[in-house]
Amino acid sequence: MLLDDAIFLGASTRPEYLLLRYGNRHGLVTGATGTGKTVTLQVLAESFSRAGVPVFCADIKGDLSGIAATGEMKDFLAKRAEAIGFDDYGFAAAPTIFWDLFGRQGHPVRTTISEMGPLLLSRMLGLNDTQEGVLNIAFRVADDDGLLLLDLKDLRALLAEISGRARELSARYGNIAPASVGAIQRALLVLEEQGGNQFFGERALALADLMRTTTDGRGYVSVLAADELMRSPRLYAIFLLWLLSELFEELPEVGDPPKPRLVFFFDEAHLLFDDAPKALIDKIEQVVKLVRSKGVGVYFVTQNPMDVPEAVLAQLGNRIQHALRAYTPREQKAVRVAAESFRPNPDFSTEAVITQMGTGEALVSVLEEKGIPSMVGRTLIRPPSSRIGPLSPEERRAVMASSPVAGLYDEVIDRESAYEVLKAAAERRARDEDLARERAEWEKQETARRKAEAPRKTASRPSSRQTPMEAAVNSMARTVANRLGAALVRGILGSLSRRR
Repeated sequence: MLLDDAIFLGASTRPEYLLLRYGNRHGLVTGATGTGKTVTLQVLAESFSRAGVPVFCADIKGDLSGIAATGEMKDFLAKRAEAIGFDDYGFAAAPTIFWDLFGRQGHPVRTTISEMGPLLLSRMLGLNDTQEGVLNIAFRVADDDGLLLLDLKDLRALLAEISGRARELSARYGNIAPASVGAIQRALLVLEEQGGNQFFGERALALADLMRTTTDGRGYVSVLAADELMRSPRLYAIFLLWLLSELFEELPEVGDPPKPRLVFFFDEAHLLFDDAPKALIDKIEQVVKLVRSKGVGVYFVTQNPMDVPEAVLAQLGNRIQHALRAYTPREQKAVRVAAESFRPNPDFSTEAVITQMGTGEALVSVLEEKGIPSMVGRTLIRPPSSRIGPLSPEERRAVMASSPVAGLYDEVIDRESAYEVLKAAAERRARDEDLARERAEWEKQETARRKAEAPRKTASRPSSRQTPMEAAVNSMARTVANRLGAALVRGILGSLSRRR
């Protein structure tokens, strides 16, 4: 049943295969809770891995971690394998790398503020158009001033800087309202409380570590622990979109390879599209449409096909539809939409079968030769070869210890970036201002001292210069004195002469 160039999905009236050369044409796995979506995702992931294709997927409930352990024969697995004629069914673990944005149940996953970019960061923070404009200015200032934006403290420092230079920068880049800067700072605080400070920083995740293969040619399955991350659904959605965007931007064009270079499973996909603005939907559509040529297959996993916008839905060629419930008008509409998306099978009513299938059953339609969708088949999905159910904490730690990236991302690297540069500049300005104040105070005191000393110097050293009037009076006095003195002398001498 297993083929080298195809993935065995199960059996309807015939064996159902997904051809590897069409694995990068994207896909959709839908169905109500408890209908078998997680097991189907596990089957797809381990099958791509066996074919040498690396896989990235999110583990929402922790159940998918069992893919790292060898399965065990159980009665219901044996019955399913016998029912579909799966004669070469065996058990094996898939080579697995566990990741976790919070670094608790897997190796830490980080990116930098610069790599995230203002568009996705604005969506993550829930900013309006005006606030997004201010954030774009902040990124532009960082580029122009050569500032590295690595973590949240870098961005906060930069926002404080542009707020302080608002008048100068507004003339160059546009209005920078203090209220908008304050709103962004508050949003950053909320993101930090949700764990965003652990997500942003270095060492940043290298895409090559998501595309590893083993020495025997199997692809590693990267499992993102998302049970805690789901408490911050916006962070989860934007992270996966960022990862997809990075793949699109960094990988070279390969056209249509014989098998995908990477398969990306987006579980709980509705979180990406809920309340998303049109600009973001357009970006998702663009990335999904063009990343195929990079050899990347994207598979959305969600409860309802209506969770995915039509523009994106049109790009998904491989479809696996588990049972849907139709108790409300919206659910009934979803059943009709799902049925109409398949190539009809004259043997049954697709719309009726969607509500009648049991757990582990699905309607399957994949791309066949020349990219033509196959006629939909009511399919019993094959059992997985790895364990159904979660690993124990001890087993998870053992897998992490033997991981090819063990120790690579565990330590945080905090090199000089915007925060340190701006802090040093602020300290220099503060020192210069202190020196300027001290000099001004010294000059003020020196001036006061000189003014205080000036009167004492005038009193102790009167001026010897005479006015013209004083000189004339002094001259006359000297003349009168001289004449009086001469007369007295003559008188005295005269008397003496007469006595002789």
